[in-house]
Amino acid sequence: MRIRNSSRSYGTVAMALHWAVVFLVLGAALSALIGDYLPHGAIREAGLVTHISFGVAILVFVVARLFWRLADPPPAAVNSRLGPWGELAGRIAHYAIYALLIAIPVAGIMVQFARGESLPVFGLFDVATPWAADRAFAHDVKEVHEALANGLIGLLSLHAAAALVHHYVFHDRTLSRMLPRLQARA
Repeated sequence: MRIRNSSRSYGTVAMALHWAVVFLVLGAALSALIGDYLPHGAIREAGLVTHISFGVAILVFVVARLFWRLADPPPAAVNSRLGPWGELAGRIAHYAIYALLIAIPVAGIMVQFARGESLPVFGLFDVATPWAADRAFAHDVKEVHEALANGLIGLLSLHAAAALVHHYVFHDRTLSRMLPRLQARA
């Protein structure tokens, strides 16, 4: 398997970064959903630290992915029956996903700081808040954080559905380029 992208498919690094972000987003979403049901106290605090750790990791991996994308451009889009409008829609969706994958963790960090709390980084150390606590601002930013997260889940669902349509309806290489086992058969 290749480290770098080819003209036809993604390389190992791009695939690893893609799938790492997928699993981190799933972890962040599940920890957010579960966190609301945890009892107050140490257990809920541990759930919040877990959720924040997923968010920080998403930010780190997405930034790494963007730098890798600059160093190793992705393969050209697969020609499909959707034509140039479909390609444009796919490109816009990808940019929106990247923007949300950065904006959501940044908003989450802002929530933590606006609460007057330090930012726990993987339980290893804390980053002190640069702001005085402002509960109203924290509440407003949390609402934005949650709205953006819900939008991301919708957009990622559309992204996954489009990949499946490309694979099972159009029978092209769009999905197989990002899956190592399917890539070997394509």
